[in-house]
Parts: sequence; C-alpha cells; structure tokens
Amino acid sequence: MNGKKRQANTGLLDTITADMLGGSGFDIAIDNSLRVERILLEMVRPDPVQPRRVLPERIYQAFHTNRMTPTQALKELIQTAQLTARQNGRPFTNVLDLLGNPDDETEADAPMLSPEEQLVRELINLAVTIRDDGQVNPLTVVDATQGVTRLYRIETGERRYWATWLLRDFISGYESDGMIPCIVIPAEQASAFRQAKENTARTGLSAIAMARQAALLLLYVHGCEIPNGPVTHDFYRQALELDLRGKREYTAEILSAMGGLRIPMLSRFKALLRLCDEATELADRYNLDEGRLRHLLELAPEDQIEMVRQVIQLNLSSKQIGDLIHSPKAGVDNAHNDLPRQARQLVKLMRPTSEISGYNLALALVEQEGDAVVARVRLQHLRKLIDETEAYLNAQ
Repeated sequence: MNGKKRQANTGLLDTITADMLGGSGFDIAIDNSLRVERILLEMVRPDPVQPRRVLPERIYQAFHTNRMTPTQALKELIQTAQLTARQNGRPFTNVLDLLGNPDDETEADAPMLSPEEQLVRELINLAVTIRDDGQVNPLTVVDATQGVTRLYRIETGERRYWATWLLRDFISGYESDGMIPCIVIPAEQASAFRQAKENTARTGLSAIAMARQAALLLLYVHGCEIPNGPVTHDFYRQALELDLRGKREYTAEILSAMGGLRIPMLSRFKALLRLCDEATELADRYNLDEGRLRHLLELAPEDQIEMVRQVIQLNLSSKQIGDLIHSPKAGVDNAHNDLPRQARQLVKLMRPTSEISGYNLALALVEQEGDAVVARVRLQHLRKLIDETEAYLNAQ
C-alpha cells in the first residue's frame, strides 16, 4: 500500500455534504448495498495518515515501512510499557496484569500510568471486551486492492484492529479464526470528512491529533495528493500555507467534521503544526491541551522541547506556562548580544554573602513569582544556566 498515492476526491461539494449530513449521496447508515464482511486480518492495514495516532512515532514508522509486522509492533509497544513500568516500581509480565484488580480498594490511589502503559491497558480492555462480548462495532475499511492482491485500508476503527491482534497473539486461551468484521467502502467513496467526524465524535483526541486532522482536511479540499505510506510531521505542516479563503464553500463542512469548531479555534489547532518534531511527539504522547501548547509557539525549537518536558514533569497550567514565557525575567537573552545587562547584574548577585540563605532565596522566589511551581521552574532554569556556564569555563 506504499506504492501509489490516493487521489483526493474534491470534485463536488455535494459529495462531502452527503457524507456529513446523510443526504442523497453515499451514507453508511442507509446504503443497503453495504454489509458487514469478515475479512482476513492480514489483509487489513491502518491508514498511515490517520490523524489519531495509536502507535508511538518510532513504532509507527517501522510498522508502516514494513520493517515490523503487527505482532512485532505490539511486542515492541508492550516491551516499552514494561520498561517504563519497571522503572516506576510496578513491573508486569502478563499484559492482563495491567487491568488491575477491580475488587482492590487501593486501585483508586494507584499512581498515574505512563502513556505507553495507559495505551496498552486501553487496548487490553478493548481486547477483553471483544473476547467476552464479540466485536459489536465493525471496522470501516476502504477497498485499496492493487492488482490481484486484496488490501483494505482502515477508515475508522484502528484501535479495534490493534486490540484484535493483541487478543489473538498476546492473550492465552483465545482461539481466533483470523478474521475481523468490516464494512467495506469502495475506493471512490472514501472520505476524509467521514473519518474526521468519527475521530472528533470520540473522546481522547489530543490537541496534536486535532492539528493533524485540520491539516488533513485542508490538504484534502485543496486537492493535494494523500500518500498511502507513512508520513512525517512535515506532511501535515504543508497546511500552514493553506486556508479557507479560496475554499469558503467547504468551511461549514470542515468545521462540522472537526466537532463544530469555530474558525478561530480551527486556526489555533492548525498553528500547533509549527511545533518542532520532538515537542510535537511529546505533546501528543502526553495529551497536552491546546491552551498550554499555544504559548510554546513563541519559543525556539530547543526551548519548546525543554518547556514541554517541564510541563509534563510539573503539570504546569496554561497560566504558569504563560508567566514563565512572557515574564520579562523569563528565558535566556539573545546569545548574539554583547554581555546583556542582566548577565552583569546576575554576576554581581553571585558574590558570596552571609545575608542570603537557601530559605530566604526560596521565600523571595515565591514572593516574586506568586507560585511555588513557577519558582521551582525558575530555579531549574538557573541551575541549567549555571551548568552551561561551568562547561564554558572548563573549556577555557
């Protein structure tokens, strides 16, 4: 499925409107020609440009470039979760251990899981539900057959796909027939809008996923070719050069597909595409909201990464991030300026004095910042600056 590029169907607004509103065009709910088919699991593949990412970036790239099978990708994900769990003092060997004990009253006080642990836990929950109740909701797949090879690309339901693989290969005692129920959509009737509507109708879509979703719809209506293989963040960043001024006829449909957003909010999500790759991956992995991420757009890439890490570590609020970034005392002065005034002032303050203690300095920091968390971040910035200064002096 990595060979050809799929063609964007932007010929008629009526087609999109029918997808969104269930009109006279193609509609899954009323099309009697569609039926649930059981398809061999190996013939189904996730959509590599799907804005809602299930796999972490490293595993995503390896899987979609055919360097990992589905089983290998899941094994890598589980091993990553096991490593993180072990580092945090909660090792597990069986994936079912992640479900915990529902009768244990201490479960409510359990520590927050890492993103990898949480992802595996959610997939296990879904897998157990499929095992116990059957797969009630079939996947929606697009017929992407090339030549004699039958292939189907997932339009909606990727988590159910991975849960089915997990159930088949990692939960003992389950006997699988290797099939998965799907509603097959003809290739010419595939719709980025229907996929977007399904994404935003469900909970848990991160701000970064919303940014990718906005980008994909803009690329779609502007007639851009959508790859069939894996993409980097730069693919979505193409949408930074696009807007709805010349495509006003699609405005209502895009806003509806994005969950009823208003244009200013759509623009805010799209702006997140300016985050650097590492900051983007961290923000997506830890599900940071748009209100906190918007402040980072003013920073240089390396500062974006550092700030995202501090946001994650200290759970900083949007206000705290704004105070750190916008305060006159925040950040490091431009390295190209010759000895900034603040640097000279800091050197004078560093002269030894018996009048300053750690306790007094802590009180002064909290008094100035008005927030102990922000004060700790200021101290971390100072510690980093001192470490860098010492490195320069050692190099002399």
